[in-house]
Amino acid sequence: MISEFQGKYRFLSNFLYAKVTLDGVTYPTVEHAFQAAKTLYPAEREKVRACKSPSDAKRTGRTVTLRNDWEDVKVGVMYDLVWQKFQRPDLKNLLLDTGDQVIEEGNNWNDRFWGVCPPGSGQGENNLGHILMIIRHHLRLER
Repeated sequence: MISEFQGKYRFLSNFLYAKVTLDGVTYPTVEHAFQAAKTLYPAEREKVRACKSPSDAKRTGRTVTLRNDWEDVKVGVMYDLVWQKFQRPDLKNLLLDTGDQVIEEGNNWNDRFWGVCPPGSGQGENNLGHILMIIRHHLRLER
């Protein structure tokens, strides 16, 4: 089981610098793009895109005007962005090399929607982990 996105599994993190595109605009990380997707205002999206780090993008994402349909679309947005990230050959191979291990986004910041808190406890929906395992499955089928 992969219970945290640390060490050799750091590449699974949305904070990894791997360019993705949202509505024709390139972002430096999945985190930047995901936080920008929370709003439909171009100026607010640009403010997130311009953040120097993924953690700054996450903080800025908490201040944007939340789109009305966010709760309905956020999982699909995450899937699309993570899918893009793992089209990069080196990252695709790293994900495939995880074999059939269960992937949990273990965290200590109480995110039980995207992950599990505390790590390894099974307490959480682990939506990001499920997305990664689904993408891994689809990538394996493409081989």
